[in-house]
Amino acid sequence: MISFACISPHPPLLLPDIGSKTDRSAVAKTIESLEKLGSLLAAIQPQTIVISSPHPDWGFNVPLHFLANGISPEVITVLCGLEPPDEYFKKGAEFYLKQLKNLADKIALIASGDLSHRLKVDGPYGFHEQGPLFDKKLVASLKNSDVKTIIGLENEFPEAGECGLRSFCFLLGILEGAKIGWQADILSYESPFGVGYLVANFDLKTQ
Repeated sequence: MISFACISPHPPLLLPDIGSKTDRSAVAKTIESLEKLGSLLAAIQPQTIVISSPHPDWGFNVPLHFLANGISPEVITVLCGLEPPDEYFKKGAEFYLKQLKNLADKIALIASGDLSHRLKVDGPYGFHEQGPLFDKKLVASLKNSDVKTIIGLENEFPEAGECGLRSFCFLLGILEGAKIGWQADILSYESPFGVGYLVANFDLKTQ
């Protein structure tokens, strides 16, 4: 049974042994939101966590540092590649049917990824007007549970320089395959370094 789902950013600077005190103070809202998610996840006590990410290493390690601290579930990692977002939506639905549907475990889903990397001139990829437009529309679409728009964001904003869309679509595909309705609660969004960091919890309707 899928009991938890969320979106988590994954910049290494969130980790206390990597980010400076100044860096971490700039993303205080993100850290606070991740700690809140961690408390919610700990209360559920899942036996299995499925985490999708467009990056290895920190893509999995940063969310797990905040969200799985103090619990010891089985962790299934899914590394997203370059196929279009709609393919990852389909892969998510297939993944549920093949690997999760018959599990008796409480299952938690974590979609790891950052939003646009083109929000500021001094950001990692510089500034592009599509960057903030992408982030704004993704957040609005999550609030409206508008899956179709989310899947099409790459075609609408090809220069946004995002990294997490495929990971997010994979999670949404799992929920679609499980026939679970949802409402996204946006816990925080900030972009002090020119990259969008979104933390969102999914209010899942009972299966």
